Parts: sequence; C-alpha cells; structure tokens
Amino acid sequence: MDFSLTDEQQLLADTARSLFEAEFPSSLLREAVYDPTPDGPHAMAKAFDAHLRGWFALGDESVVDQCLFITEAGAAVLGGPLWSSSALALPVLRAVEAGGASGETADAVAAGELTATVAIAGRDGVWAPNAEPVKCLVPDAGVVDRIVVVRSGHGGEVRVAVVGAGEVQAVPVAALDRSRPLFDVAVGEGPPGEVVDQGALAGALERSTVTLAAELVGVARWLREATVSYVSEREQFGVPVGSFQGLQWKLVDAALAHERAAAAVAYAAMCIDADDPDRHDAVHVAKASAGSAARAWSTEGLQAHGGIGYTWEHDLHLRLRRAYGSDHILGDADWHRDRIADLIF
Repeated sequence: MDFSLTDEQQLLADTARSLFEAEFPSSLLREAVYDPTPDGPHAMAKAFDAHLRGWFALGDESVVDQCLFITEAGAAVLGGPLWSSSALALPVLRAVEAGGASGETADAVAAGELTATVAIAGRDGVWAPNAEPVKCLVPDAGVVDRIVVVRSGHGGEVRVAVVGAGEVQAVPVAALDRSRPLFDVAVGEGPPGEVVDQGALAGALERSTVTLAAELVGVARWLREATVSYVSEREQFGVPVGSFQGLQWKLVDAALAHERAAAAVAYAAMCIDADDPDRHDAVHVAKASAGSAARAWSTEGLQAHGGIGYTWEHDLHLRLRRAYGSDHILGDADWHRDRIADLIF
C-alpha cells in the first residue's frame, strides 16, 4: 500500500500547518481557556469563525484528507468545536437514511453555518446507542449550536434527533483538558428523531475515531519536535543532555511509538475510504497506537524538559492535557486493545 501523499494532499497538510501556526498560537488558547483575559474567549471565537468554519466540509470528503487537517489541529491544540462538528456530528448526521431535519442540519454544518456535537455515551462511558436519559462525555456541548442525540429504542432500532443546545440541560464535567470541555447532557425522552442504520452509524463513529487518533498523532509530533529541540540545546557537564544514552533510549522508544501510530492512522483512514474489510481492525489499532504514542511523549517529554517542563508557563502541559483527554474519548488505548482481542478470538 502506498502511503505517500499526492501533491494536493501535501499542499493541504502544508496549508493547515501554516494556518494553525499563524492564526492559533498557544497564547490564544491560554488567554481564552487557561489564563483568561477579558477578550480571550471572544478572540478565540473570532479566529475560529474566520478561519475554520470553511473547513467543516472536510467531513464529507476523504478521511485521509480530513486526518491530514486534524493532525495539524492536534499539534496546535486547537480550542473550539472543529472535530466535534466536522468529524463527529457531520458523519453521524449523514448516516441517517432519510433527509428531514438531520439532512438539513448536516448541510448547514458542512457549510459552516452551524456547529454541532453528538450525545451518545451512557454512564458507562461507552460510545454506543442506549436509552439512558442522560448522555455523558458530550464534547463542546456548551459552545455548539446543535446537539445530535443518539438513542436506542424499541425493537433494537436506533434514532437520531437534532436539538438546540439551549433546549437541554448541559452540566460541565471536571476534565484535565479544559480546551475541549465535556458535559453531561440531560436529553430525557425528547423528540423521537429519525431512524438511522446501525451499520452506517458504526461507520460514522469509526471515521470520528480515526480523525481523533490523527489529532493525537499531531499532539505526539509537537511533543517529539519540541523535546528533541530542547535536549539538543540544553547542556549539562558541558554537553547537550540529548547526548546521554539513558535519555536517548527513552526518546527512541517514544519516536518509534509515534511512527507506528502515524502509519496506523494513515492505514485506517485509507481502509475507510476504500471500504476495505480490514477497516474495523484498523480503526482500533489506530486509536490504541495514537493514544499510547501521545501519552508516551507526554511522559518522556515532561521528564526530558526537566524543571522547565513542570512550569505552568511552558506549552508542554497544553499538549499533555490534550493527549490524556483525547485518549479517553471514544475509548482509550486499553479499551481498543480489548476490542482487537474480541475481533481476533
């Protein structure tokens, strides 16, 4: 299988990286979320509206292309409902067989006119249809326009209903990554919604999982680049600390984990685009590998930076929070390894 990018895909990746580096510096996130200033949240929302709504339509395009874009968003630790709108809500809305309200909302999201998220997980934290009146771990529920509620009904059918974010009660959940806030949403009985094909819904959530894995690959890449740069410059006993063999082995292991994760995500995205039978296994491998790589670089990067890595002022902690936070959305690495075991045995 050819993993090389086409000229158009390379241009997309380069454009995304330039966009996030220029328009979404870490200072923007800090002032909006972690060290709020009076204009911080407004500045973040203004930048998001100006530069990212036009990219929501990637949720209707190639998964490979969307992963390239989301990877750069992960490296920048983007604040705002980009992933939840274009890579989570939009695919789920497209899974509804009939048009109706879901189709209209999907078109509006793809056009960047609306932001949205999905409420599906129950109290057990598993992202699967259930009949519970409270949906848990709903990302960005407090900042989006619409919430796509997924319920299981009588006879095993699954229904999807679109509700306004202001029509339901959303309670914030204490989370490590405050740049992607999570909520418990009381959906109650609500409108019946439209019937969704369960196979199509599963496929939509697979797309969401792979794009989230791509985000984790971007987080790991930033940590890798920042750590290698730091240990190449920081000196102890007159030599760079990166020359110490004990540190080198740790960083080599973490680098291998990142390379495996990047390849696994690329393969899974290509499998989904091609509707390959291996897509189910590949998605689990991608999320497990990406979560492990991001957490590995969080650990090794923090230690390699020494004292400065533990300071609030360093941007490393922003990526550490995103690494652990995104690893637990749509199943953490251990959960996906268990699913791989289920498929094998």
